[in-house]
Amino acid sequence: MTSLGAVFRPQLPPEHLRKVAQAADEAGLDQLWLWEDCFLESGVATAAAALAWTQRLRVGVGLLPVPLRNVALTAMETATLRRLFPGRFAVGLGHGVQEWMGQVGARADSPVTLLREHLDAMRALLRGERVTAEGRYVRLDEVALDWPPADDPADWAVFAGARGPRSLRLSGEAADGTVLDANTAPDGIRHARHLVEEGRAAASRTGHHEIVHYLSTATGPDAAARLRAERLREGHDPETGPGIAGDAAAVAEAVGQAVAAGADTVVLQPTADEPDPEAFVRFAAREVRPLLD
Repeated sequence: MTSLGAVFRPQLPPEHLRKVAQAADEAGLDQLWLWEDCFLESGVATAAAALAWTQRLRVGVGLLPVPLRNVALTAMETATLRRLFPGRFAVGLGHGVQEWMGQVGARADSPVTLLREHLDAMRALLRGERVTAEGRYVRLDEVALDWPPADDPADWAVFAGARGPRSLRLSGEAADGTVLDANTAPDGIRHARHLVEEGRAAASRTGHHEIVHYLSTATGPDAAARLRAERLREGHDPETGPGIAGDAAAVAEAVGQAVAAGADTVVLQPTADEPDPEAFVRFAAREVRPLLD
């Protein structure tokens, strides 16, 4: 069954998160996803708060930029949240926007190598292994978590954010799921799934690989105008770029197209100027979600 989520955009002040998370939880939305965009809000801090304020909501962070982070710290934070809130925390890693990484002196010469090393080390640490690594970027000396998550493959899962062919194949090889941003149209989802499967085959990976797709979504009287503006901001054709504007039926149809193209989870991403974030998550849960069943 399709899982439906929504994004709490970090352009909103952090103090707005509690009401949005609780509205999503109470309305029955499956998931709420957060971003760690520079220099807005911490992904881990907001995820911890959202998990504590809710009862059943799955909370994901997509993505944490690995150049900003030591892999042992990210593994510690992930393990802690997974022990505190079993089955409810999803985490995705990305190589970060290089311009932002340059601003903080963390730009990597090989972002894909950096991401691979983080994925390999973090998944091993979450499995409870003692890790020694002498990579180009990741260096660990007999590091093991004292409090790894439960002995369940779902608690070891790490997503990767990917867009280009190398990153998508890497996600198939070294991650447990892939996060596709809202610039991805259905044909792009289909192509991404193909490249991910190539990576999985090369690494002899088995089991399910979850594809999470962000879908730019606008609803309400001015939905079309807001989506056009969003497309222009992202450098797309304002009329034909990715995303959907309309009522619940139109959004559900777009979700279905994403699922048919290979997405497992579709996360509705409101426009940056969404006037009522709480109403948006209720719309997703109470109006769109029933149409998917």
